[in-house]
Amino acid sequence: MQQCYGGIIRRQRHFISCLGGDHRKTLLSVTRMQSVMNPTLEADALSILRSISPTLDSTKHKGQAGKIAVVGGCREYTGAPYFSAISALKIGADLSHVICTRDAAPVIKSYSPELIVHPLLEESYSVRDEDRKSVGTLVLAEVDKWMERFDCLVIGPGLGRDPFLLDCVSDIMKHARRSNVPMVIDGDGLFLVTNRLDLVSGYPLAVLTPNVNEYKRLVQKVLNCEVNDQDGPQQLLSLANSIGGVTILRKGQSDYISDGKEVRSVSILGSPRRCGGQGDILSGSVAVFLAWARQLVGKEGPTINPAMLGCIAGSALMRKAASLAFEDKKRSTLTSDIIEYLGRSLEDICPVR
Repeated sequence: MQQCYGGIIRRQRHFISCLGGDHRKTLLSVTRMQSVMNPTLEADALSILRSISPTLDSTKHKGQAGKIAVVGGCREYTGAPYFSAISALKIGADLSHVICTRDAAPVIKSYSPELIVHPLLEESYSVRDEDRKSVGTLVLAEVDKWMERFDCLVIGPGLGRDPFLLDCVSDIMKHARRSNVPMVIDGDGLFLVTNRLDLVSGYPLAVLTPNVNEYKRLVQKVLNCEVNDQDGPQQLLSLANSIGGVTILRKGQSDYISDGKEVRSVSILGSPRRCGGQGDILSGSVAVFLAWARQLVGKEGPTINPAMLGCIAGSALMRKAASLAFEDKKRSTLTSDIIEYLGRSLEDICPVR
């Protein structure tokens, strides 16, 4: 037991050194604004990834390596929740769920028998006005049966913008927050959050992963100004701080990550191919690494933000997998090709011993 505890402490000290700190101090005291003042924002992403990836051994049981649930998938969009959920499994989560609409469920199930698919959500067209309250209550009750089993939710891939569906997902997010379950919010989940900031404001286990257009809408909504690329890191820090300390992963040529206290970047070479679905891989990746980081950080030791660690590790792995896929497929690279390189990429960085 002492040997195990010592290993945990050594890995936590390594976290801090990777993020530019000193193991004799807490991460918070070392890095408040340090990243913004320091021109070198690049995180030691590969070391962080190695530090939070759990070992594989025969003493563990199913579920200990993570149980992820993707909330998304409707009539029009079935690929996005699949990409996110299957990526979580390919990286090493033990179980991956998809909570979607009834119409989307058979399609998503047909993509892979590895996913646990819950056809629980409803869209406006299938619910009478007078039944909306009772149906919404039933949806939340069904999701509640599973909530305590989830280590992280991914909100938004393939969700769509149906008003009743978004209302149901809002209730799910409120319940997840009360249950202290982390949430990675992407796609149409960001559309929802931009118009309902109260869903995530002040919740440190919420991660937003906006692309260029989603980030622009957030900046306009929260900061009431336009995106300022000349002072991008400072604006990102202000945005995260203004939303109450959520963690934001701003996707781009380099990914910038902030929790309102510090800013880090990940600039590992990715792929010039911009096929749709890569953000869904990233959301599933961040969810897994956030869950792993939270398990480790939950032990005694220095206070470290697992959301920051999860974003850095997820960004690094996604970029490496995309780079390898592009080397192989070039212009024909698809999201499914990148997914197939996730396992090899993680093994290259963090070999199984």
